Amino acid sequence: MKSYRKELWFEIKNRRKLINITPVLEDCLRESGIKEGILLCNAMHITASVFINDDESGLHHDFEVWLEKLAPEKPYSQYKHNGYEDNADAHLKRTIMGREVVIAITNGKMDFGPWEQVFYGEFDGKRKKRALVKIIGE
Repeated sequence: MKSYRKELWFEIKNRRKLINITPVLEDCLRESGIKEGILLCNAMHITASVFINDDESGLHHDFEVWLEKLAPEKPYSQYKHNGYEDNADAHLKRTIMGREVVIAITNGKMDFGPWEQVFYGEFDGKRKKRALVKIIGE
């Protein structure tokens, strides 16, 4: 059995952004040489997310609106967590969108359903953060 590990680094200029990382994961899979196995990708920060969905701009807008209704950024004073930092909403948004994805690898490709893509979701940007890619298989 082989194992592959790589960190993906992000430095998002805005507070929030969704980035399609599917092509980067495809590159990692090629580098790994693994043809059958499992790919794990997880955010390594508690205010960021990795999730699977459709790469459609209207849907991305809907995520932003929906998440902001569920966990509005402001007023900062609405959250007990906010004191040292003003990112309580980002913690909540990450919880909703999830920490990681696990994808089956079949014949050297990610085994997706129709329209599925992998995204890194940043909810408290303006600093360097990372996601982990771990691929295990043969």
